[in-house]
Amino acid sequence: MPLTFKNLNELWAYVLTETLKRLGLTYAVICPGSRSTPLAMAFASSTPHIEGISILDERSAAFFALGIAKATGKAVVVVCSSGTAGANFYPAVIEATYSRVPLLILTADRPQEMRECHSGQTIDQLKLYGNYPNWHTELALPSKDMAILTYLRQTIIYAWERTLYPVPGVVHLNIPFRDPLVPMNDTNLITGNFPSLDSEEFFSHITSLTPALAYSRGNPFPYPQEWQEFKRGIIIAGVAQLSQPREYCQAIAQLSQTLKFPVLAEGLSPLRNYANLNLYLISTYDLILRNPELTKELTPEIVIQVGEMPTSKILRNWLNITDSRRWVIEKSDQNLDSLHGRTIHLRMSVEEIAREGLGGPGSNYSVNKYLNLWCDAEIKVRSAVDNKMPGIGELFESKVAWLMSKILPENTPLFIGNSMPVRDVEFFWKPNNLNIRPFFNRGANGIDGTLSTALGIAYRQQSSVMLTGDLALLHDTNGFLMRNKFAGHLTIVLINNNGGGIFEMLPIAKFDPPFEEFFATPQDINFAQLCTTYGIEHELITSWEHLQQKLNPLPNRGIRVLEVQTNRKLDAKWRQDNLGKFATDALNCHYKEFQSS
Repeated sequence: MPLTFKNLNELWAYVLTETLKRLGLTYAVICPGSRSTPLAMAFASSTPHIEGISILDERSAAFFALGIAKATGKAVVVVCSSGTAGANFYPAVIEATYSRVPLLILTADRPQEMRECHSGQTIDQLKLYGNYPNWHTELALPSKDMAILTYLRQTIIYAWERTLYPVPGVVHLNIPFRDPLVPMNDTNLITGNFPSLDSEEFFSHITSLTPALAYSRGNPFPYPQEWQEFKRGIIIAGVAQLSQPREYCQAIAQLSQTLKFPVLAEGLSPLRNYANLNLYLISTYDLILRNPELTKELTPEIVIQVGEMPTSKILRNWLNITDSRRWVIEKSDQNLDSLHGRTIHLRMSVEEIAREGLGGPGSNYSVNKYLNLWCDAEIKVRSAVDNKMPGIGELFESKVAWLMSKILPENTPLFIGNSMPVRDVEFFWKPNNLNIRPFFNRGANGIDGTLSTALGIAYRQQSSVMLTGDLALLHDTNGFLMRNKFAGHLTIVLINNNGGGIFEMLPIAKFDPPFEEFFATPQDINFAQLCTTYGIEHELITSWEHLQQKLNPLPNRGIRVLEVQTNRKLDAKWRQDNLGKFATDALNCHYKEFQSS
């Protein structure tokens, strides 16, 4: 049945939202404002196919959309009004670009005649996000001309595809509207041949099927058979957020077992949560490589890096010194070699390599001395960590990550905040078979949008957990404003050491003043009162047993904060005293045994 419209803006917004609906859009995050009225009303009318979620703060909204996109693997729309509203999306745009997460940004704008003349709430929104988007354009002004309506339809289809291919990322559409912004009759605009629209005919060719074939490589790189000529090789499994983590872990395990190379698995990699799949998993590499004598014996001939480089500075420095030949396996079109080494980038996934077939075993088919050295070191250092932690009764932040790796419910989505939490996970996250799903913002590595991203990941998903420090949470407390709209459950494990703990690990910590005021920046916040203000459940953790009881099982709905108060300076001293000591104590005897064997 043909549809009729009261004005051009209503028609324009309908074609835009209906096209996205048929492409498969399920979530639109909408910030309040006047100029975006046609879009907001069109998305509100698209339920139940598209869920419109209203969020006040634009920065929080964009990170919330980022979290949903991370969890679902599908593009999410974010809508805002004209002016500085869109500028608040910028941090999430940067993170989405570097994390390769699909977002479709729709910024409403004033028409061209209202620009460059000090009209209210008007800024230059063209190319607002610089070179970060995969693609950006400004749409034409709404028109009743059928040729222009088909242009709009096709542009939206192309924009949707560019959020996903050839690499997931951001697309920005700037959308100007003239008045009237509400669906009221505008006789000046609709007189004469204003079309009705046959919806089924106009949209009949649009499908939600993924148009992947249009972007297929055709002939992927062959498996480098020369890898099998080396005995001293390592595989590094870097940070990875995946929709099918088991397939990824199996592919790396297949590569590892074929080559007989150990797998150094970043704490943010799913490998540590599917430990039974990989025989040669190394979780304590950061601690092992703090032993200067052993690092020489562990020097590899080749390094196969899957995805991005792990967080560990110790690992990065070691690789830089060894200057081994390196291959990077990742579909990304970005440069992932921050070390600028002798690197070949295989722009395909490790799953594709596994599916192509890895061939028969090479000269290193039997487990060799080099692999044994890595595996024995892992056993000893892992044992040293796991024996040390239970005996520590006082609350301190490094033990939180270790305990969580043992007790979280299976398949829990876990968002890990930046700064010290992500490093403690890398140091201490124990390999397990709990299938925990790690999420993070390691694209730009900032603390922007920490809470909002975690809420997006948890939205309509399994009960989820976030591990964060106090400054990162305070930086994004506006995320709590969506508490009444939030569907699902998020437990926030808050490490409150009253300041920036990561700065205690840096040389600047020795210079006070100005260290406390300008770097540690303690905020002296009562988080119980803060949570009361937002209507969020809060509980102060008093013991490790208390924390364990609260993390398993998890509630089904709501947002709560479990606050773990620690001493920032004592936490830093513990790391300084123990990170190197684990490897030294556990490996000195082992190193002598290796030398004499």
